[in-house]
Amino acid sequence: MPRRTKIVATLGPATDVAGVLDKLIEIGVDTVRMNLSHDTHKIHKKRADLVHDRAQAHGRPVGILVDLQGPKIRVGKFKNKQIILKEGDEFILDVDMDLDAGTQERVGVTYKELHNDVSRGATLLLDDGRIVLWVEKVEGNEIHCRVTIGGPLSNNKGINRQGGGLSATALTGKDREDIKFAAELDADYLAVSFPRTADDVNEARELFRAAGGKGGIVAKIERAEAIDEIESILEASDAIMVARGDLGVEIGDAAVPPIQKRLIKLARSHNIVVITATQMMESMIESPIPTRAEVSDVANAVIDGTDAIMLSAETAAGKYPVEAVQAMDRVCLVAEQTHEVTHSEHRMEVKFKRIDEAIAMATMYSANHLPVRAIASLTESGSTALWMSRISSGVPIYALTPHVETRRKVTLYRGVYPVGFELPSNDPAEVMQEAVDELRRRGAVRDGDIVVITIGEPLAKPGGTNTMKIVTVGEIITDE
Repeated sequence: MPRRTKIVATLGPATDVAGVLDKLIEIGVDTVRMNLSHDTHKIHKKRADLVHDRAQAHGRPVGILVDLQGPKIRVGKFKNKQIILKEGDEFILDVDMDLDAGTQERVGVTYKELHNDVSRGATLLLDDGRIVLWVEKVEGNEIHCRVTIGGPLSNNKGINRQGGGLSATALTGKDREDIKFAAELDADYLAVSFPRTADDVNEARELFRAAGGKGGIVAKIERAEAIDEIESILEASDAIMVARGDLGVEIGDAAVPPIQKRLIKLARSHNIVVITATQMMESMIESPIPTRAEVSDVANAVIDGTDAIMLSAETAAGKYPVEAVQAMDRVCLVAEQTHEVTHSEHRMEVKFKRIDEAIAMATMYSANHLPVRAIASLTESGSTALWMSRISSGVPIYALTPHVETRRKVTLYRGVYPVGFELPSNDPAEVMQEAVDELRRRGAVRDGDIVVITIGEPLAKPGGTNTMKIVTVGEIITDE
């Protein structure tokens, strides 16, 4: 069986090496991520063009996810590039200080409202929590701190507040320009960093649409406040990313696993895509094999039902980008054989509001209770395939569509495989026959296999799926 869980690989210098991107596509990367926190628009444009070119050469769609930088709050630079802070030291975060003039005693910060967001008793976490500062007082634009956990602190390290509470807006001026760039790239997904509420997601969508962008909006869950607003954020999003790095810093590392499980379950119940990210194969930046803990981490995300798992520095800057994807692939394939992954009681008690959603659920119920070899979903927008992918099953779902945008969009849907398919006529029986023949040509089915087909009549109407038909490969399909 093909792998159902999708793999997202971040592009960077390591994937710019000749032949690496081809290998990643060959071994099954489904979507690539472009991290706009790094590199120029020119470099990202070159990468996007290469992705489209090589994906076409390999005959398989590869989606593009553009990830906005967001309001990353950082310390400035130090005159000597690095200082060593010891427990008990006094240290000042100075909003007015030159960002290049940091010393052993104080440093500037990129977020000029930081002094308004903290007061005595707040805990600030620097460099992903490696440095911990306790706020003793705020005098004007100076935040006077006491070091409670020390260590080396170098240029441009991030700042988080334990428990959340920093009021920086989700979309910076840079992000607004980057949204226009994402639209120019024809990005399939736009990831919004550090959203606090659904308003942040809606604003990004409005700007993306105004710039001509057609892709889905991914809300990255990495602020403590986002957890409190998760229901409305889910309603506003096409997908969420469980971004465990900054989230873990804000809510504490021990709180991340149960939150991750909850977010995956909520996303599936809302019929949206969920990506699990950050440090999934972190050791493979330097090692050709993952740790056993990383293998378990990936497997548990798969068993919990994540649509996709993401590699960041492992593929962008690591020594072993191809091996990292191969490791994820083999872990997914084994994890997907477990009972939790292949059986489902999802939405069994839910009443449906749309005919196409009801058809999707009926299809999956049938597929899980008959010896079905494949599902052929003839789709315009991909919605029916998305609903199907919410149900745990071992049956592959083939999204047959003439639209390249839809084919790239479904690259993130768990268990869904895009197939380019032009309608041969306006006769539903002839279209269904050609769909089955296409799957047979691809080796997905053979004579005697049972296939479930979903289709909308009249044809080519978005959201119009209203028919499910169960057929046997090799038999003539009729309108009866």
